[in-house]
Amino acid sequence: MKVNIDIDEKHTETSITIQASQWSEDLDKIVNLIRKRKSRRLFGIEDDQTVLLDPNDIDFVYAEKRKVFAAIKNKRFEIKMKLYEVEEILTPYHFMRFSKSVIGNHHLIQRFELSFNGNLCVYFQSGNKEYISRNHVAKVKEKLLTGGVANDD
Repeated sequence: MKVNIDIDEKHTETSITIQASQWSEDLDKIVNLIRKRKSRRLFGIEDDQTVLLDPNDIDFVYAEKRKVFAAIKNKRFEIKMKLYEVEEILTPYHFMRFSKSVIGNHHLIQRFELSFNGNLCVYFQSGNKEYISRNHVAKVKEKLLTGGVANDD
């Protein structure tokens, strides 16, 4: 792997360009490492207590009745952020959009089944389950089949 660094006053902001013949697991790791460097912490509220949430433990995050919740095993933690803000934080941790109101951790999926209406029902290692809307099924299936190294357009 070749690394080029160009330091010059003409550059107004830091920019990273990666050139490769194809997407690989190494590139996925590099991109995730870069994204994690600027990530913020995620806090959840349960029983009037604020808890620091580990993104690797979260099965999925969903919006319901104008509130956002993180599902961790059999618990639900309210997150005082918008779903798109949570998505920005969690994308480096193997999260992707499942539907308009759900983002999920594709590394914690144990199995999935196709529903009669074209949606995909995913079952997490914790026993939780969630549905992926038809609009997002292809991208999620691609991510699962390639081991999570599909290119995020």
